[in-house]
Amino acid sequence: MKTKLPLAWGFLFGIVFGFLLQKGGVTKYDVILGQLLLTDFTVLKIMLSAVVTGMIGIHLMKRLGWIELAPKSGSWGKNAIGGLIFGLGFALLGYCPGTIAGAIGNGYLDAAVAGLAGILLGSWLFAVLYPRARDGILKRGGFGDLTLPQLLKVNDWVVIVPLGALIVFLLYVIERAGL
Repeated sequence: MKTKLPLAWGFLFGIVFGFLLQKGGVTKYDVILGQLLLTDFTVLKIMLSAVVTGMIGIHLMKRLGWIELAPKSGSWGKNAIGGLIFGLGFALLGYCPGTIAGAIGNGYLDAAVAGLAGILLGSWLFAVLYPRARDGILKRGGFGDLTLPQLLKVNDWVVIVPLGALIVFLLYVIERAGL
């Protein structure tokens, strides 16, 4: 039973996150389009809030010994290809995978048909191309599994506190600017 508990927590947090995305309005095409056109910063504010909350929450749970982090190795090639695939889907449909799920939950037909088809097509395409890309482009510019605090050889909180403060300040500036 203990091995299924993390899955249950993940499922619960996923539902809460989806609910908050929906309540924040980021499952609406017009809000996402406004972000892409730089006229509505709702998406940015919600994502930055999620980043700072997640960053503090994850590292607090790590500090308390509730979880262990196991970062995966990364590379500039993986980031570039992932960013291109994500950006293409986002630009074509106006949703990211998380907001597609929320929009489907809201009953939006464009997300249910095109969004779900895009996720399935993209997953299939990645699975087909992965064996060739694995030892090629995806390995380029490898930087291992180092986190920023490990790279800087400092305690996690030496990075988290200033970065969290910077994000909160940025959120304040965006809100004051009326964006």
